[in-house]
Amino acid sequence: MSRRLPTIHGVTEHDAGPYRLERLDLEFSNGERRQFERLRGRGHGAVAVVPLLDEDTVLLVREYAAGLHRYELGLVKGRIDAGETPLQAADRELKEEAGYGARRLDVVRTLTLAPVYMSHETTVVLARDLYPERLPGDEPEELEVVPWRFDALDELALREDFSEGRSIAALVAAREYLRRETNG
Repeated sequence: MSRRLPTIHGVTEHDAGPYRLERLDLEFSNGERRQFERLRGRGHGAVAVVPLLDEDTVLLVREYAAGLHRYELGLVKGRIDAGETPLQAADRELKEEAGYGARRLDVVRTLTLAPVYMSHETTVVLARDLYPERLPGDEPEELEVVPWRFDALDELALREDFSEGRSIAALVAAREYLRRETNG
């Protein structure tokens, strides 16, 4: 069923660190009025990179996750800087975090984190035909690069130290993208 979007009667904004908290005064098509809150990012989005070392191996990175105070395996990820395309940001982040560049980059899809209350979007990029190249990044320590067999994603998804939803979703989407590419 397709519904008409609620009417926004007003928006109030408050600073919330890297986000802007907005309170929306909404009226739904059935006449109900509610206030919703959402976080709006101040940047240009983010990328999650699925780097394929070869057709059987994806490269993961292990980095400190302050939210959980532990080290986590995940994909190369980062912000899209002003003036960058998602593909340019993906190549830069790959060089900074994993020490590789990519000769072939393809956008797989865009993911959201929590679209009910957050506007943040992450573009999933498949990186292939890798070559060694390192750029200085903003990480406080060099990240450990961990090769993982692409056909063992089921094992990875159940690991205690691999819990970030964007990484899990991006790998599944990339696997399907590659299947469709292979099958025409």
